[in-house]
Amino acid sequence: MNFEAMDPTGDNPADRAAEQARIDALIARFFAAFDNRNGRVPLESAITALFAERAVIARHQDGGCELSSPREFAAPRVALLAGGALVDFCEWEETASTRIRGPLAVRSSRYAKAGYRDGKPFRGAGTKLFQLGRFESGWRIVALSWVDDA
Repeated sequence: MNFEAMDPTGDNPADRAAEQARIDALIARFFAAFDNRNGRVPLESAITALFAERAVIARHQDGGCELSSPREFAAPRVALLAGGALVDFCEWEETASTRIRGPLAVRSSRYAKAGYRDGKPFRGAGTKLFQLGRFESGWRIVALSWVDDA
């Protein structure tokens, strides 16, 4: 299958830049959805809206891989961020690389996170790999896989 033939932007740099900007905005909304600084309250609906309906999320930890749906992924994180045990929390993208092929895109992100867990400073970092699809409604995450640094 020729992905370039499926790409309505062709080789037009302005169209490619516009698609990149749309993906950048989606990923920025993803990271912002987990911010509970200054009284922000994360919403499950804000997180799940970033994903395709049947997206798959994979968390790699301790030699295993835990799979979840967007709702299964969002619900415990919203509870943690709204419950008071993890406060003044945010995570952000430090570096990223995106490849777009027509209606498909892959983004590799290095991210960091910080906050206070149970009253103690908490910091971390890791890698997130996003697979994205372009739908009539815009770009959505169709798969997310991540691992936190040891």
